[in-house]
Amino acid sequence: MKRTAVINVVGLSDSCLGPKTPRLNEFIARNRKTTISPAFPAVTCTAQSNYLTGKPPRDHGIVGNGWYNRELAEVQFWKQSNHIVHGAKIWDDLRAAGPGFTCAKVFWWYNMYSTADYSITPRPMYPADGRKVFDIYTHPFSIRTEIKNELGEFPFPAFWGPGAGAKGKFQPDEVSRWIAASAKWIENKYEPTLSLIYLPHLDYNLQRLGPAHPEVQNDYARIDDIVGDLIRYFESRAIQVIVLSEYGISPVSRPVHLNRIFRENGWITIKEELGLELLDAGASRVFAVADHQVAHVYVNDLSLLNQVRAVLEKTEGVDEVLDLNKKREMGIDHARAGDLVAISEPDAWFTYYYWLDDDRAPDFARTVDIHRKPGYDPVELFIDPALKFPMLKVASKLLKKKLGFRMLMDLIPIDATLVKGSHGRIPDDPREFPLLIASDALGSTSTIQSTDVYGVIKRAVLS
Repeated sequence: MKRTAVINVVGLSDSCLGPKTPRLNEFIARNRKTTISPAFPAVTCTAQSNYLTGKPPRDHGIVGNGWYNRELAEVQFWKQSNHIVHGAKIWDDLRAAGPGFTCAKVFWWYNMYSTADYSITPRPMYPADGRKVFDIYTHPFSIRTEIKNELGEFPFPAFWGPGAGAKGKFQPDEVSRWIAASAKWIENKYEPTLSLIYLPHLDYNLQRLGPAHPEVQNDYARIDDIVGDLIRYFESRAIQVIVLSEYGISPVSRPVHLNRIFRENGWITIKEELGLELLDAGASRVFAVADHQVAHVYVNDLSLLNQVRAVLEKTEGVDEVLDLNKKREMGIDHARAGDLVAISEPDAWFTYYYWLDDDRAPDFARTVDIHRKPGYDPVELFIDPALKFPMLKVASKLLKKKLGFRMLMDLIPIDATLVKGSHGRIPDDPREFPLLIASDALGSTSTIQSTDVYGVIKRAVLS
């Protein structure tokens, strides 16, 4: 078996390559660059599951970053148990193929309770007093203490939220640098056969500012430096390197609020709590779970199915609506998927918003709360521009937290027009497709399917 490192540079596409990426350009020049026909939906959890199982969502069940759990009547996003992903994983198959094989998953998703040998993933602690304490989860558990002693605490506030990719308490690329250092730490200590490394830096400003913003050129340079350093490190240890990405990011300018449209049709059930509005998914006749440019639409009252489809098809910003037959064509005909799946137009994306009056929005709407919101919310990348002296407000809230007081970190705007980049649909422009960069022997064709990545990684290790 040949030791291999797979570096997942989230958001990398041909549109990112240029004068600011000399190290990636050099790596491409001595290898082969292959375009990946994106997973559908082109989002993190689905793409990674396609890569690691070689199967589409109909088989592994990961129809997005989140979905509606019909049995619990709850929308669930960003769960971490690997048991959610059905079927054998690449490390299972490679372990069966040869004795001594080991795998490290460094911040790839569904990283808890897998059969990988070593893993690190972000995981806060939630004490009973209502606090959220930033931390990581590792396997084996001993890694958690050892790696933090050597690298310092994981810079969790820069992993997601207004601090991600922005200069503040942490450097814009602090998270990806910490992850890269942790990958080296794992290699130095355990020497795994296969290392899977996740670098999220490009994901932030490409969504926040959009691909055309001049500041993004600095992000290309930052990630190029991190990836180039990792390539040099692994190659100095005779470890072959594969660089890949999950999706490219497209410019957007139009948020589409499907749940507000459904509410206006009388299909959404709202539960009032403490004067604010919560979407009651189990009691709603129809609602959408928004996930970037794709939305799973759950129709609890199936007598409305054709009517819902008609409403979606005439909604401005909706490009296509998948019924059962079309879901089957896209490989997403799994029980977790919506009864209908809406795909946005290229310059649009879907919000989870369901309230009609911002004063009635739930308290979590103005916070970073990836688990409570019934859909993905990229507006969490912003601090509300309407706030006067926002840094002073942040500091006062952090002081209250440090002193042990309960407080609401309500700093996030509810203005979806701020978001300038998104992904999820299959882009019209192939330059926004994800990439795979590997040796000629591994990347032998110009375009591969997302499920073919599994075979590329497997051949690399077995070569």
